[in-house]
Amino acid sequence: MDTMTVTKVAASLCGALLVFMLAGWAAEGIYHVGGHGEAAYVVETGSDDAAEEEVDEGPAFSEVLASADPDKGANVFKKCQACHKLEEGANATGPTLYNVVGRPIGGVDGFGYSDAMASHGGDWTPEALNEFLTKPSNYMPGTAMSFNGLNKIDDRANLVAYLQTIGG
Repeated sequence: MDTMTVTKVAASLCGALLVFMLAGWAAEGIYHVGGHGEAAYVVETGSDDAAEEEVDEGPAFSEVLASADPDKGANVFKKCQACHKLEEGANATGPTLYNVVGRPIGGVDGFGYSDAMASHGGDWTPEALNEFLTKPSNYMPGTAMSFNGLNKIDDRANLVAYLQTIGG
């Protein structure tokens, strides 16, 4: 390639860059989306303090559990059965859920629990299961259980009612 061709290529690249820069500058001037100063009028919508507003959290878990349906919980358990078994001593990816309600957390002998689960302490009460099943990683940070959780309190209550029927 001779010097004249190299000069033409360099000049065309510089010219294209200049055109794009000028087009961007012009577009910014025409379509500027910055603020326009203070609002001409303000509509009052109430208190700005969100802490004052009460949030309806719904019924207590114990109330929902009292009217829970174990048969519906068996359907909810289908989400769990890929990793958990219900037979005594039948560990899979997760520990067996046989007789889980009332059992110590991390209490299945021979199962390799995560450090978070093994050191948590306490028992799997219906309330603890409810909190854990809402979002396991929030209830027990560092748990190896990658399940996202059950959003509906009715699903959690039905599942806990079903698990209460499994075991001695």
